[in-house]
Amino acid sequence: MAVISAPDSSIWIKRFWWLLAAVFIARMGIMLFFVQNADLIGDEAYYWDWGRRPDWCYYSKPPMIGWMMGLIGWLTGDAEWGIRFASLLLGTATLVIIHRIALLLFDARTAFLTAVLVLVTLANAALNLLLTIDAPLLLFWTLGLLLFWCAAERPESVLPWLALTLVIGLGTLSKQMMLAFPALMLVFALVSPQDRPLLQNPRMWLAILCGMTFIIPVLLWNQEHGWITLEHTKHHFDARKDLEFDDWLGRTFENLGLQALIYTPVIFAALVAAMLAAWKLRRQLTRPVWFVMLASAPGLACFALLALRQRINPNWPAVFFVPAFVLAAAWLRGLPPFTAHPGWERWSLRVGKTLTFTSYLLLIGILSAPVSFWDATFQHSRSWFGDKATEKALGSIHKLADMLGWREAGIEAQEYLELVPDPQNTFVMALGHRYTAAEMGFYMPSHPHAYRWEPSGTVQSQYEIWSGPEERIGFDALILDPGPAEVLLQNPVFTTAFEKLEYRGNIRIPLGLVTRELSVYLGRNLKSWKPVRAQ
Repeated sequence: MAVISAPDSSIWIKRFWWLLAAVFIARMGIMLFFVQNADLIGDEAYYWDWGRRPDWCYYSKPPMIGWMMGLIGWLTGDAEWGIRFASLLLGTATLVIIHRIALLLFDARTAFLTAVLVLVTLANAALNLLLTIDAPLLLFWTLGLLLFWCAAERPESVLPWLALTLVIGLGTLSKQMMLAFPALMLVFALVSPQDRPLLQNPRMWLAILCGMTFIIPVLLWNQEHGWITLEHTKHHFDARKDLEFDDWLGRTFENLGLQALIYTPVIFAALVAAMLAAWKLRRQLTRPVWFVMLASAPGLACFALLALRQRINPNWPAVFFVPAFVLAAAWLRGLPPFTAHPGWERWSLRVGKTLTFTSYLLLIGILSAPVSFWDATFQHSRSWFGDKATEKALGSIHKLADMLGWREAGIEAQEYLELVPDPQNTFVMALGHRYTAAEMGFYMPSHPHAYRWEPSGTVQSQYEIWSGPEERIGFDALILDPGPAEVLLQNPVFTTAFEKLEYRGNIRIPLGLVTRELSVYLGRNLKSWKPVRAQ
């Protein structure tokens, strides 16, 4: 296919910016709707709580997401819209960088197609709505790819290498996955004949080494806390060895199916087909195609093998899908050495747009109507779709219910706090999952620093690393327990720790077939508390 002329190039670039503006405005509307009708997911509230106590590392992750949450809270007064808007800004910036990569490597039309392919995936929709650790990671990883290509194009120039050093460092402070980025650089330098001189270029080695020094404060923090982040990360790679073959097969296809779902089925198939085609034509690949192929296929192949051993989270291989989209766009358009696949392009976009648009409509519909309405609707549909399909649909609805009811529960918890004899000298303690403490900290209007009780007495979250109620001896405690009413009155941990323990009532937020429920207790005069510390 002929290279696009300069006038055509400017047209496709303008189309991209007009498309980006339209999508940004539409997503702003969806964001505002989401702020009004849904709460922060558990991880967002948890990371927001990290942001109130800046540190060099946290229980499970490097510090970047905590720092970002702290900055957002400071700028917006801990407003929920600030968190949502930050995710939209980060997602939009990442898309602009992806477009720029495709533009530098290929041409404006391929860059436009790359952007559209990314936009019509469920993964990108979620990235622009939810602020988790993947948002800064994808931004820095994508920017790293762009800067590494620029540095490889001008290896004697200092500025691209300096910028790349900073990006590697910031990415390393975002998520452990960024530690794989220098390996990607070395593989490309080894495989691409034109770029092998990079291996003798001190600028590349300095960029890698200096970028990696950003992890030193993280390592020192972990040394002080019993290497708790490393221990937590190791558990991600625990695999069940007692699985029957049917269970193993089901888990393997579940991993594959989740990836196909979040990237939409036809686009996912196109991504795989493009990588296979690149491998088949590897002796004919141009340098730009080598770049995106090596930045995607080896990493995704490793995760494919890992999926044969254990369950993987859908977001783990996300960084390797970024260059895969650029490769797929080149493959769909038939840029050398590929042949064009107009049918694939047409159906990729059709199915992707349909699935993503339908998902937006479903999300708006589910959040607009009471959960009880959808429960009743699915219950009546049992005769049409069968019990198994209906139960799966109900499970999805109840997953969305995890984002509901926290705001109302927080307001009621605040009312209980204001009714205690001495609110100023009463701290808040949450039992159960770490999300309960995080959501109460965010949605109680006073934003208390909530403590969490871990029954095992071991470190299972950031709350056990921070100082616990032992620093509040002599204070009263408002205790929020997701367990049944009055059960805590029989728990010796609490009856002996407080001079007196009273059941004050319960918080009930109906959410259809499920209810957000918290039993409320008042512990009078904390006498003692056994601290939890990392070993």
